Amino acid sequence: MTKMTTAVLLPGRPFPLGASWDGKGANFALFSENAEKVELCLFDETGQKEVARHVLTEHTLSVWHGYLKDVQPGLLYGYRVYGAYSPRDGDRFNGHKLLVDPYAKALSGRLINHDANFAFDRSSPLMDLSFDKRDNARYIPKGILLDSQPQNEQDRTHPYTPWSDTIIYEMHVSGSTRMHPGVKEGLRGTFSGLCSDVMLRHLQDLGITAVELSPIFPFADEPHLVDKNLGNYWGYSPYTFFAPDPRYQSGQGTGEFSAMVKRFHDAGIEVILDVVYNHTGEGGHLGPNISLRGIDNRSYYHLDAHDLSCYINDTGCGNTLNLSHHRVMQMVLDSLRHWVENAQVDGFRFDLALALARTKDGFSHQSGFLSAINQDPILAGVKMIAEPWDLGPGGYQLGNFPARWTEWNDRYRNTVRAFWRGENGIISELARRVSGSEDIFGSTLRTPQASLNFITAHDGFTLEDLVSYNEKHNKNNLEDNRDGCGENYSWNCGVEGSTDDESILTLRMRQKRNLIGTLFLSKGVPMMLGGDERGNTQGGNNNAYCQDNPIGWQDWSDLSDEDQDFQEFVKKMIQLRKTYPVFLKDNFFDGESVDGTQVKDITWWSPQGREMREKDWHNPHAHCLGFHIADSGVDELSLMVLANASDQSVRFHMPPESYGTNWIRQIDTHCRLSEISTKKIGANENIVLETKSLIVLVEVPLKKIGVKS
Repeated sequence: MTKMTTAVLLPGRPFPLGASWDGKGANFALFSENAEKVELCLFDETGQKEVARHVLTEHTLSVWHGYLKDVQPGLLYGYRVYGAYSPRDGDRFNGHKLLVDPYAKALSGRLINHDANFAFDRSSPLMDLSFDKRDNARYIPKGILLDSQPQNEQDRTHPYTPWSDTIIYEMHVSGSTRMHPGVKEGLRGTFSGLCSDVMLRHLQDLGITAVELSPIFPFADEPHLVDKNLGNYWGYSPYTFFAPDPRYQSGQGTGEFSAMVKRFHDAGIEVILDVVYNHTGEGGHLGPNISLRGIDNRSYYHLDAHDLSCYINDTGCGNTLNLSHHRVMQMVLDSLRHWVENAQVDGFRFDLALALARTKDGFSHQSGFLSAINQDPILAGVKMIAEPWDLGPGGYQLGNFPARWTEWNDRYRNTVRAFWRGENGIISELARRVSGSEDIFGSTLRTPQASLNFITAHDGFTLEDLVSYNEKHNKNNLEDNRDGCGENYSWNCGVEGSTDDESILTLRMRQKRNLIGTLFLSKGVPMMLGGDERGNTQGGNNNAYCQDNPIGWQDWSDLSDEDQDFQEFVKKMIQLRKTYPVFLKDNFFDGESVDGTQVKDITWWSPQGREMREKDWHNPHAHCLGFHIADSGVDELSLMVLANASDQSVRFHMPPESYGTNWIRQIDTHCRLSEISTKKIGANENIVLETKSLIVLVEVPLKKIGVKS
């Protein structure tokens, strides 16, 4: 950096986009189709003092570029982009505003909320039709020039866990460790803290195969939160797509994220990123100029054809990225490749993925985005997960993504919740969800792994709150409890919120076992929310997106005996799932015979000891059923699952000998693990199913999961 103020700018090349160091200097390339002038701005080591500006006089195919000799990695930089400021024509250029390079691979400093970041005067009655001339450089993060040398092949350590074996644990990068006493204080809330020994041991002990991390791209605080002295916690408002957010770094260098991924891989755990490419944190027409808006508003965003000063808002977040523009599409694909090639990420969960796959005629499974993903060789072995909805027209497309995609299945979530809270007429829907949701995914020649099954996720109640609250309690979000989903299919078991009533606490614990047990006994890819295994609560807040405090953080206090037993229950269910290959095979439970025998892969039973009949499925008051799962192979043993969501105990008559002669309880949610009866149960015997309980029976002798009979 000693020569950066005197470095001579050479023409350079229009590729690759971003800042690229070659050992002798750095090439800078920025796309802007409608700009009139672009300046590369260099800063001192503090990032506060601008020490040089270079006009990028060369532009090729709308890419502005230049090459600086003798600069070194660590150089801090940003851009000023000039052109018309005419919101009614779709242009919002303002050269007084420093802008973040959308291709920056690392950032120095955090985005500081300040009115100077807006291209207009927020105090003016003209609002965005006014023009603000303040320099905002002190409030904007600076790009860091990195060493662009290729990664050593020996550092590539992907576990490549098959979808059928995958068990996902969704966790917040910061909130997962902010309160963990076993993580060094200086590492709490950071990438290094997330992959600390104590965290890895916990995940391995549970049996987790993949972590899905909350967004790690640098993100903005929405103006309405800033006005309320709140901030964005979840991170679903990115303003650049190639760098990790500096707030998650512990100061151990720009390679901290990659080092974290390698630590997870060495522990046999894949890393999936929750990515947001559908919109940016620049928001609607009254948002700030941080990056894309000031670089080329008309190219990067979908504008309202009837009023170019406004944005198409299919995302509900103020704007929608314009992936119909080839350079915007390129930016998204380049970002995905970057995280796979340079950071060894194993998969992506796409927030509001529907918004990325829209064409002028609406959603299409053959859209440019989905087609590009499917043919890209770098992304070929990467897990792809879609949130298959957005807020635009036709904005719900569950089951309609291409074959290689797995989709968040909210119908699974809602059905399992509704069944266990005792809703009428739900058992036939439950059977379809447990069987892998073939009615949703089967017509597209997909497998059960197309369905990502979940009971809880970051968006909504935690598992503890799901059984403790009938209503959302979001008053701390300062929106008069209007935010967050109103229908949660939750049940408080008799008292809203915290209670000392032992009978209610016992029922809540039983309901948690029922929900988790169902999750891991279902075909599909299971995902659980981090902290659910420990009874984590948000006090009834089902939209903690702005709660960067103990409300949103994971609690690592010492567990009570009951909570410790529940954590062991979660481990037991994961172990059971991994041990029985029937859950891992790429076929739906469809009631077909196994290897030509009279026994079907799944058989549904009524409490009367007979197979379910058509009228049984349509009985609106039926809340109890069983299912027998058979596997192929001489050494494979069957399972019998009995579920009673009613308010009364039920006497269940076991199937005849052809389905198994001797059974023993493996799981019984009515009691703790240590209290489960080991009494053998024969064919045609009666077994009492207590109210709100789930029982899993396995054949004797027990050749599975190391259980003693």
